Amino acid sequence: MKSIKKAAAVRYTLSDRAPRIIAKGEGRIAEKIIKSALEYNVPIVHDPKLVELLSYVDIDKIIPESLYLIVAEVLAYIYTLDKEYSVNERKP
Repeated sequence: MKSIKKAAAVRYTLSDRAPRIIAKGEGRIAEKIIKSALEYNVPIVHDPKLVELLSYVDIDKIIPESLYLIVAEVLAYIYTLDKEYSVNERKP
């Protein structure tokens, strides 16, 4: 049995109380979310269990407190990669 591709997009800004879901879907919608992320150089983290949990959150809603820690870990990882990439880009 072939699994259905799923995706969720999370945004966090300093003005937000917590990260929020800005897009989610499965199948073709998931493919469009991933394609858009790739086009705009948005980091993608492959975590089927996390995307399954995030799929229960409505779009434009803040994630539940029970997911704060894992989403914070993912965002910290992405920020670290982004920082490293920025430093490497500046090296001659």
